[in-house]
Amino acid sequence: MSLSFEQSTQRHARSALVATAVAVSLLFSTPAAAQRIEHKKAVFAALDKVTARISKLEVEIGKTAKFGALRVTPRACYSRSPTEPPKTTSFVEIQEQLLNGKEQRVFNGWMFAQSPGLNALEHPVYDLWLTDCGAAEQPVAASKGRPGQASSSQDGDDAPSPAQPPARRRPRR
Repeated sequence: MSLSFEQSTQRHARSALVATAVAVSLLFSTPAAAQRIEHKKAVFAALDKVTARISKLEVEIGKTAKFGALRVTPRACYSRSPTEPPKTTSFVEIQEQLLNGKEQRVFNGWMFAQSPGLNALEHPVYDLWLTDCGAAEQPVAASKGRPGQASSSQDGDDAPSPAQPPARRRPRR
């Protein structure tokens, strides 16, 4: 059984309409965005190549820690919730104390825990790379959402998210 020209045209028009509807829905749908969690500390592994000593540095955000002649200052440290694929990043500034007393910037940028060789400090005497973040502060939405959307939970309750542990109270004495 062969289709008439009119039936064939209608079939192609329906197929084109369905394809257009699918393309428009994909274009305007919002992507699933994982929340990133802001932390109070960044955790680094540091290697002194002369003594072959590896140290763990836990540095509060905005504070400076010393490792040999290096001064390490993390400015931010983010991770994702445990249910998401791991992605731990930190923006770090590293200064080196020179013999003449001056400081020289040797690193300024993002470090990635899952790819330590990508953006780690490479120095003749020291190596430093991000391993983790510590002490979660609060989740930060990866996307702010569209205007007019409510940012509260649908149920209306103020239950903490899985990324935020509930506050603990101290027992009375």
